[in-house]
Amino acid sequence: MTRDDGIGLAERAGEAGCKEALFRLGDQPERIFPEAREFLRQQGFTRTLDYAAAMCELVLERTGLLPHANPGVMDGAALARFKESNASVGLMLETVSTRLMRDGLAHFKAPDKVPALRLRTIEEAGKLSIAFTTGILIGIGETFEERVDALLAIRVLHEKYGHVQEVIVQNFRAKPDIPMAKQPEPSMEDMLRTIAVARLVLGPQMNIQAPPNLSYADFPRLLEAGINDWGGISPVTKDFINPEAAWPQIAKLREETETRGFTLRERLALYPEYVTRRDWLSAHVREHLQLLADSEGFAA
Repeated sequence: MTRDDGIGLAERAGEAGCKEALFRLGDQPERIFPEAREFLRQQGFTRTLDYAAAMCELVLERTGLLPHANPGVMDGAALARFKESNASVGLMLETVSTRLMRDGLAHFKAPDKVPALRLRTIEEAGKLSIAFTTGILIGIGETFEERVDALLAIRVLHEKYGHVQEVIVQNFRAKPDIPMAKQPEPSMEDMLRTIAVARLVLGPQMNIQAPPNLSYADFPRLLEAGINDWGGISPVTKDFINPEAAWPQIAKLREETETRGFTLRERLALYPEYVTRRDWLSAHVREHLQLLADSEGFAA
């Protein structure tokens, strides 16, 4: 996406009432694909991380939307730059199982999926006091014990740095054009069980999310297991990772949430408990965030 494309999309999002700009991309595609290297060259960059950081800065300045970058594995220097323009940053841990990197399994020939690298990124964010979103991906061949191990690894880092603002429990969805096209998808019961265990492992204060569009018509049942967040919903773009899964309408989300005794409130890219703590944001991001937040730290 070029600068003009990115700014144009962000401007449309702002007009539609959005307050967050999610930057989601693959891990350093320029290392593998010549097309990616050529695109970056045309934009004046050699690394995707640098281009993404520059776009975050541009979107924040031009539109006031709060960037949330999810650009893959990062080192401390990259994270420090993203902190200058991002309200929060994210990277799915997915799993701590190195077994899944064996031939024929989900993470074979995927060096960016090495659990130690992902854990290091999460830890580096903690050292820099960056509010962080992470999570696990279930149904990719892991055992239930390995899921628990991943949740425990997240808990250990959060107990040390206090920076994990949200943990996502995401269910694998098979697609016809991927190597795991015939992999069985986790059932709703499996999702509910995993979410419930995540709530027990991570405690009552952790924000736990499960994407409603990946559970289709059954999504209201996710509330039964202990989530307290639906994640972001876009009125201007599809879910590019799961384009076949349409976002639920906000009115439907509100109805189903309130029917089960909860209140639906709009939050920002930074959770309310971090909005009031000054060390979690650069001065420039805080200046923009204050225009969007209410006295409780939710979206105004």
